[in-house]
Amino acid sequence: MAELATIARPYAEALYKAAGGNGAVLKDQMAALAALAGDEGLRQFADNPKVSSVQVFDLVAGVALQKGLSLDSKVANLLRAVLDNGRLAAMPEIATQFQALVNASSGVSDALIQSAFPIDSSQLADTVAALEKRFARKLNATVEITPELIGGVRVVVGDEVLDTSVKARLEQMKVALTA
Repeated sequence: MAELATIARPYAEALYKAAGGNGAVLKDQMAALAALAGDEGLRQFADNPKVSSVQVFDLVAGVALQKGLSLDSKVANLLRAVLDNGRLAAMPEIATQFQALVNASSGVSDALIQSAFPIDSSQLADTVAALEKRFARKLNATVEITPELIGGVRVVVGDEVLDTSVKARLEQMKVALTA
């Protein structure tokens, strides 16, 4: 959704500049806010014209506090600005772009490893080491179980995809046989 990305970019960049070198510390708080903002009930509450942005902020801060998350002043100020401008729906995209800015500054990329079967920690360490050589950068790996792959893995790093799954190979064979 390009429109949300366009809306989110200035907020993410402003938080990144305000955070200075401490952006990595704020990533978890932004991820938690993104999860809260993704809640449909909260968004309906925030969209109610009878509810002020202060009430929505108090609710979000209270829920975050109940989950053991104390908001940094920079994140709290960002949340206030987002709520004042009626942009709560953009919060997940703001968090994504903020994380991308922090990762870019530290030379790290997020990697989604999709596997048909669970990967134990030693296999994951070996896989991440091989992928870091393949993509020539440090990776923060997240594993997702995707049984449809049948076997193998599918790795997504930014806009690059490495698909060595059985499903992908079967699709390649199908194309070759029907051509």
